[in-house]
Amino acid sequence: MEKFNLQNFAGTVDASEGLAGTGTRVEVKFNGTAEFVEVADVRTIPQMGADTQKIDVTTLADDRTKQIEGIQGAQNLQFQLVYKGKNFKDLQAHSGDRKQHDFKVTYPDGLTCTFKGSYVVYVNQLSTNAAVQFNMNVTVSDGPNFNTTGVTATPGGDGGHH
Repeated sequence: MEKFNLQNFAGTVDASEGLAGTGTRVEVKFNGTAEFVEVADVRTIPQMGADTQKIDVTTLADDRTKQIEGIQGAQNLQFQLVYKGKNFKDLQAHSGDRKQHDFKVTYPDGLTCTFKGSYVVYVNQLSTNAAVQFNMNVTVSDGPNFNTTGVTATPGGDGGHH
């Protein structure tokens, strides 16, 4: 008799061996609205977060460059989407309005990443026998900020490390 993993039905994701991106959601709360709405048909999500800038603290007495960690660099986040008409039209309505919108990315295990910024959308290059795609490029003004509160517990709690 085959055993079922009841965690799959309880909405709990075991990320102890890694985490597939399937099921990750991107949401936006447009400036002046109260609710997040899902961004439909997202194909790729960019790297979230950036390296810190380096501060040079080398003196004339040093024989090598010395650096300390500075502030985290600002970044643009470029999401790629499959064009399905309505999803482009919905995002185009606020594209380039220079207003600050709230964004949230929710990973399958409950990890969330929030950030604020303005954005533009544009249609990507098209080739023969290819789906039309477009990009949503967010200029981040605050964030990204990670929240692990919703992350589901994994068996053993140590990710398999002993």
